[in-house]
Amino acid sequence: MEAVGYRVHREYYVNDAGRQMDILGTSVYLRYLDLCGETFEFPSNGYKGDYVWDIAATLHRTHGDALRHSAADVFKDIPADAGKGPEGGGDKEQHIDALIARTRELLGAERYREVFDLGLNTILDDIRHDLSEFGVEYAEWFSERSLTDNGTVARTIERLKSSGHVYEKDGALWFRSTDYGDEKDRVVVRDNGQTTYFASDIAYHMNKMERGYSRVIDVWGADHHGYVPRVKAALAAIGDDPAKLDVLLVQFAILYRGGEKAQMSTRSGEFVTLRELRHEVGKDACRFFYVMRKCEQHLDFDLDLAKSQSADNPVYYIQYAHARVMSVLRQMPDKGLAWNAREGEAHLQRLTESHEIDLMVSLSRYPEVIETAAANHEPHQIAHYLRELANDFHTYYNAHQFLVDDSALRNARLNLIQATRQVLANGLGLLGVSAPDSM
Repeated sequence: MEAVGYRVHREYYVNDAGRQMDILGTSVYLRYLDLCGETFEFPSNGYKGDYVWDIAATLHRTHGDALRHSAADVFKDIPADAGKGPEGGGDKEQHIDALIARTRELLGAERYREVFDLGLNTILDDIRHDLSEFGVEYAEWFSERSLTDNGTVARTIERLKSSGHVYEKDGALWFRSTDYGDEKDRVVVRDNGQTTYFASDIAYHMNKMERGYSRVIDVWGADHHGYVPRVKAALAAIGDDPAKLDVLLVQFAILYRGGEKAQMSTRSGEFVTLRELRHEVGKDACRFFYVMRKCEQHLDFDLDLAKSQSADNPVYYIQYAHARVMSVLRQMPDKGLAWNAREGEAHLQRLTESHEIDLMVSLSRYPEVIETAAANHEPHQIAHYLRELANDFHTYYNAHQFLVDDSALRNARLNLIQATRQVLANGLGLLGVSAPDSM
């Protein structure tokens, strides 16, 4: 987007409010109690990953046993977990919600917030670090919690009320999203007075529009596809233009190692982290493989292919084309040759071989590819273009000599391969992938 002239503001929406964060905070506290020596069965709906133990260990190093409560007090009269009640009954949702309420009660507001924030900030610091190492930098990390704290959510509810698109039913406040083609109306304020995730989402997008952006591009997981029409409907209801919002739905990536699918589950703590992926295959392969597919297409990420040094590995194939040009240029001093770009430009008409024509046609397409990729939010077009350009170059390289005795032809060919190197470097740079001088 920046390459074609847009002013871009990159923003990460931090989900630092709501039930999932409370489940994380409670999971951290329960692991802390484990470290204090308490014995109990961990809730099936808690977060079980090693990272939760790490956060709990930090909490224990800071406070020792000062925050300890007995397991008997924590679990007293708590509804049974799934499969743990009479005749194998129980409800995991009621179980974890009751544990959240009990944790709040036993710790008190100040201590609970300390545990909550420790979990939040530890993970957020990890996300910042991993994204930075991955080549992703955000200008702003926008807090979901701030929308409630500064009154934006309440103001959004008032705008919805004044628009006449909400109504009360069963003690809750509902947005009449069926007026805009949604399959059913949506709750914005629960019967207990708590606002919903949906209310925060509306408030966040209202905030974006109030900041004056002419276009807003959200990147969501594909499992949120049902949210798109209702968020757009809410924007229309409060008087904003829903056409300003584009939502890109990204399908999940499936990792394969040795032909076997890697099993992953966030809640159970079984997953391959971005950090592990980067360490295994490198930043360049990670970024390129992710961008090879349209965002709405499933990505089968072959870890073995990403690490291979062969023409089958697209990122290696493209980078090798760049390195080959640099290798040609490095050979010139040893052969007593110098590249005269001006002479090469004056004799471009000498480039008549079919491979040269194909390569020049490919180079001429680059600006159009960038424009189209930006307009359609499809960076994969750049990845495919670079692979085709690299293929044209490798074919040319294998068929012809560049450092020929004829200086006019030599310089014209050097101009062509240098132009190819430049476009490869530019395109890889847009994708955040390096263009090595040697491989």
